[in-house]
Amino acid sequence: MDKSITVISERNRIFRHRVELSGFDDLYADVPKAYGGEESAPDPHDYFDLALGACKAITSKMYAQRKKWPLEGITATVTRDDSQERKGVYKLDVALEFHGIDDPEQRARLEEISDRCPIHRLMTEATVDVSTRTIVK
Repeated sequence: MDKSITVISERNRIFRHRVELSGFDDLYADVPKAYGGEESAPDPHDYFDLALGACKAITSKMYAQRKKWPLEGITATVTRDDSQERKGVYKLDVALEFHGIDDPEQRARLEEISDRCPIHRLMTEATVDVSTRTIVK
């Protein structure tokens, strides 16, 4: 399935970009002030990290619903350690809180299932090929 996301520079802004994704309200991306941005929106790293947290939460919720477990909600907190990123090490710690689940075995199973979410596997098991090209209109 092909899906396109279009990222367009915002006029009169330093690094802020509008992100168009068919069927959704526009999103925005910027960079922190430390890198010359305005910090007016999440930066690309934030979107990368939040994709993992959201995928783990959604995958866990889907599993709990199928099992008819009493999961009321999930809080996923993703903490980034990018201090070694330039050396090729990018660490994400995901803390999951399963609201309404008191059974330790169910919580452990939900944590295990969260590690099988598509984004976790994409980040840790897949080879991602990126091709970049310039177009002239």
